[in-house]
Amino acid sequence: MVFFDGINTYYMNSDSENHCGQNRITTALLLAAGTGSRLFPLTQNSPKCLTLVNDKSILERLINNLKSQGFKRLVIVTGHLKECIMEYLGEKSGDLIIEYIHSPLYKTTNNIYSLWIARHKINEPFVLFESDLVLNSALLDDMVYPDRMAVALMQPWLNGTTVTLNMGNKVTKFHKGTTKSYSDIRYKTVNIYSFSLQSWRAIVKRLNQYIEAGSVNCYYETVFSEMVDNKSLAFDSVSFDHKPWYEIDTIKDLAKTELLFPKELKKLAILKNAMA
Repeated sequence: MVFFDGINTYYMNSDSENHCGQNRITTALLLAAGTGSRLFPLTQNSPKCLTLVNDKSILERLINNLKSQGFKRLVIVTGHLKECIMEYLGEKSGDLIIEYIHSPLYKTTNNIYSLWIARHKINEPFVLFESDLVLNSALLDDMVYPDRMAVALMQPWLNGTTVTLNMGNKVTKFHKGTTKSYSDIRYKTVNIYSFSLQSWRAIVKRLNQYIEAGSVNCYYETVFSEMVDNKSLAFDSVSFDHKPWYEIDTIKDLAKTELLFPKELKKLAILKNAMA
């Protein structure tokens, strides 16, 4: 469960004006195979990404985010109730082409496996998303360029994977979630990553080693962590501290997300006029 809406002045990565020589990424990969057990009973008959946040699903919100950022292709790794997602989206949404990969082992594997089975489908730079995030589209402004990681300043009440950064705002190390105190400045991973084709090919080689060894129940962060440590993978950090976002894992998270992303003001105005 994560949310930040303050402005972190320690390392803001607002360098959009320096992207002249870079091509914007137009392909996204969404991992949506999980059962969403912590959102039960909402996910009993519907996949997690179709959970409604003030009458608009997590997936619809992501689609709108991608369209606003000029994405052209979305690849979705499905598992739990895949038919619901496919019926909901079809094969195209406006200019966004949608493709699917089904994970038959979704009940017994973790997100490392979902990422691995996309290796033959994607052969270009892409942005990786999880299916439980709701965010302001502007947060992606600096994520549509290769080899970036979305992060937010760690707070005492949060938990999960964190990273440390150097003075150049590059990720230097991953840290597993811990309740122990630490003296360095940590940043929470937001689970949005962008990759160049070179980085993706290096990641696939390491993923192959894990899968061949039967390590299908760990997280892909394990691979990223090892590769950052041995300098075969590098990320520039992108701050998500300055606009609202939320990761929905539980019913409590959903309630808080609905407070952060209220219904459209236009609809509220119509309602007020009707009641007048």
